[in-house]
Amino acid sequence: MISVFDLFKIGIGPSSSHTVGPMVAANLFLASLAEQAAFTDIERVEIELYGSLAATGKGHATDTAVLLGLLGHTPNTIDTQLTHEYLSPIFSEQLLNIAGSHIIDFDTQRDIHWFDDTVLPYHPNALTLRAQLKNGTRYQQTYYSIGGGFVINEEDARDPHKDHASPTIDVVPYPFNSASELLELCRVHKLSISDLVLANECQYRDKAEVYAYLDSIWTVMQDCVAAGCDNSGILPGGLDVKRRAQALHVQLLAEQDAPIAKNDKLAAMDWVDLYALAVNEENANGGKVVTAPTNGAAGIIPAVLHYYRDFLTDYSIDGVRRFLLNASAIGSLIKQNASISGAEVGCQGEVGSACAMAASALAEIMGGDPAKCLNAAEIGIEHNLGLTCDPIGGLVQVPCIERNAMGAVKAINAARLACRGNGQHFVSLDKALLTMKQTGADMSDKYKETARGGLAVYADNRIPTVMRGVSVNYSQC
Repeated sequence: MISVFDLFKIGIGPSSSHTVGPMVAANLFLASLAEQAAFTDIERVEIELYGSLAATGKGHATDTAVLLGLLGHTPNTIDTQLTHEYLSPIFSEQLLNIAGSHIIDFDTQRDIHWFDDTVLPYHPNALTLRAQLKNGTRYQQTYYSIGGGFVINEEDARDPHKDHASPTIDVVPYPFNSASELLELCRVHKLSISDLVLANECQYRDKAEVYAYLDSIWTVMQDCVAAGCDNSGILPGGLDVKRRAQALHVQLLAEQDAPIAKNDKLAAMDWVDLYALAVNEENANGGKVVTAPTNGAAGIIPAVLHYYRDFLTDYSIDGVRRFLLNASAIGSLIKQNASISGAEVGCQGEVGSACAMAASALAEIMGGDPAKCLNAAEIGIEHNLGLTCDPIGGLVQVPCIERNAMGAVKAINAARLACRGNGQHFVSLDKALLTMKQTGADMSDKYKETARGGLAVYADNRIPTVMRGVSVNYSQC
């Protein structure tokens, strides 16, 4: 089972696989390098980006994420308001302060290499970091960013006896690797999905620690929505995409007491759209978000949680905790049996996964038993099968931001549809996940986060500097 502590991470935008993961890789490289030599012995550092990390790396700020990691910053602690200040010495003076302890010359044109036509073994998101020491020796590591901020190194990837796609909790009272196993455990032990996951988490941590972490995740989600509603302007990257959440928020507030709003049975959906747009505009601007399970789909679970908070009558912090615990069970199943990586299976692995997670969690909050929760998750996955990952210009903006709004509404509908049924469904969640994995394998690479197919090739004349130009400036967060 993948822990809720691993599945939900606090990070920065715009991408968990292309921004958070590479920053984590740089942190791992520094730790590994420190075991080989003193930082003061380093003379030069080089960065090589491969496959999807190179193809959409400029729009996803992959290069600057690695640099921030080499400076010693981590995704969950970095102050995104100061990104420009952190990076300024590199771009203006060509100086890199490794881990804040040793300054070397660094030329982004000379020392960052882009290999978008080369895909390394195991996963399309790969990067190699290399340090040359003063005595002439070199030390390098290759890392794979496998989605959701998860990172493994080349040595681990080559181990045939380890499931590296799914960092797991090894010994738990209720182990499950499939939806059918999860359902049977819930039936035999008379547990909800959230209760079962909590029992597994408490095998390694006190309940108070688990609750504190879940509460912190919810706080960041709410802060992200609030920030998205407060901020306006144009998103960085060259597409001139205007932020819409602030204006929509003002409009919805003004209409709250109007007769037309009171008589609109679907008015809640406008707010759900707002919540999702707010989060993903913050993400596209390089702000602080929760990978849920990825940054590209970070708005869906917060939007559905806000729907629970604002439009259902029994909201409580305990309900939020149960929601996140339930969602993590579905996310764990998807990561183990399919993928949450857009570069691996397309956006069905990101928006589709988040939609399924939110649908199952909301179904439990609405009183659905485990069978209905899994039915809701299956509906969420089934109706996202084949969804391509085709961000225009390699930016997590179009169609990604609106896609989150649609995914959140779809999750709510899936939960409501499942709760009106009896938990039985023609296609099981396990079969839907196998289909999702196979669909991803069959999908052309140009539809998997390479910005070479689908909507990504729209209006090339509007994005001349994004695809192969200077990296996007995410300093104004």
